[in-house]
Amino acid sequence: MFTVLTIPAFDDNYIWLVKDSQSQRCVVVDPGDATPVLEILSAQNLTIEAILLTHHHHDHTGGVNELIADNPEIKIFSKEALFAGATLVKENDQVSLLDGRLTLNVWEVAGHTLDHIVFYNDQLLFCGDTLFSGGCGRVFEGTKEQMYQAVSRLRGLDDNIQVYCAHEYTQNNLIFALAVDPNNQDLIAYIKQVSKLRQQGVPTIPTSIAQEKRINPFFRYDDPDLLANVQAILAEPITTREGLFKALRTHKDHF
Repeated sequence: MFTVLTIPAFDDNYIWLVKDSQSQRCVVVDPGDATPVLEILSAQNLTIEAILLTHHHHDHTGGVNELIADNPEIKIFSKEALFAGATLVKENDQVSLLDGRLTLNVWEVAGHTLDHIVFYNDQLLFCGDTLFSGGCGRVFEGTKEQMYQAVSRLRGLDDNIQVYCAHEYTQNNLIFALAVDPNNQDLIAYIKQVSKLRQQGVPTIPTSIAQEKRINPFFRYDDPDLLANVQAILAEPITTREGLFKALRTHKDHF
């Protein structure tokens, strides 16, 4: 019923465009830059119905004004009033788009920022800067406790859900992941796969919930081997899953 197009922006951002198969309308997620979006719209004769914003950072919102300039009918969905006329959404709201063919649920996931939300259904997750392949977002406005709760919640989604995060950080994340989880054979195999993709200029995103459970240390906070490794690296005891997650986030900040 729809396809998700990858629109690279800046050095490592991804803007996501959900294209309706039954019309020439689309939904755009986190358009930090209008130019590459406008190019796709022109090339494929598409019209934006709605813009979804996961949080307020400029590299996710910077293209909005230009995109709506010629089409004030475009709906904007965000947690905070980032733009005039935006529809404000909150925990457990549903957003119905493309004549009901695309319905997305909203979760509030403070941590990276206080206004961060994700949009998801049983097929896909637009998670902004909360979750990355092999990593998670830095904590800028929230707390590590909030980030743990947010990532834990995403970890509980169905394994088959495709994860559309907003940056191509995978290779750098996997360097850290291997440092703390060096005996993880799934991770070692994934590093080789990612290296081939990037050599070919192919995005590593989307990933999946199942894949991240296998290779992402921030999803593996209940793994005893990872716990032992991190305790040895930091030379300090860690007694809870949340404690391991927070230790990983702090270690990654200085890695």
